Amino acid sequence: MAGEDTAMLELKNVSVYYGAIQALDNISLVVKGGWLTTLIGSNGAGKSTALKVISGLLRPRTGQIVYDGIDIARLSPDRIVSLGISHCPEGRRVFARLSVRENLTLGAVALKDKGARSASMDEMLALFPRLKERLSQAAGTLSGGEQQMLAIARALMSRPKVLMLDEPSLGLAPLMVGHIFEVIRELKRTGKTILLVEQSVHQALDVADRAYVLESGRVTLSGSAADLKHNPQVEAAYLGKP
Repeated sequence: MAGEDTAMLELKNVSVYYGAIQALDNISLVVKGGWLTTLIGSNGAGKSTALKVISGLLRPRTGQIVYDGIDIARLSPDRIVSLGISHCPEGRRVFARLSVRENLTLGAVALKDKGARSASMDEMLALFPRLKERLSQAAGTLSGGEQQMLAIARALMSRPKVLMLDEPSLGLAPLMVGHIFEVIRELKRTGKTILLVEQSVHQALDVADRAYVLESGRVTLSGSAADLKHNPQVEAAYLGKP
């Protein structure tokens, strides 16, 4: 496992509600620097909610969200981005009428230095050469896989310390899923700290260092991804093994 082996991001007893409905129930988890941590679970388990509360799109009713020693639970989303957390949401959500270049440029608004923005653009086009071929093309005309590449690249443009990916393989053809996971592995090799929510449990556990299982808004299992991959409960519920 790579990285500093220290907690970069930590949820401490976090509960979140949608009105009267509890979405997260007193969950705690740790994301270590340089590690890829994955959240797995069925639809509606609270995985996406966990990412939204970290990025400031939702407010916890109780608990702390500690990033780099700071409680960010009440900070605005733009402030959280400026501190170094970037969220690539489920469903890609590119700006369809804007060009690929314009989408990427918007991802770098937290970078004040023009040189840093230009360097980020060069890095993303090297990581995603297909986007380089489509810089002037409207994002809405890209294929689903290309839009997912653009969404990840846009999230990386701000040079985040923590990258959160929500269902990056959702709705993609198997060949494109493989390519997206090659990119995730490359980011991991560079030491990027990643928090991954992913429907493909096989793929998630193969690439992750640590994993948490969410069920009905609660953490029911946690441990190394290698151990959870061979846990009988995980095998039966998510890996299709009896």
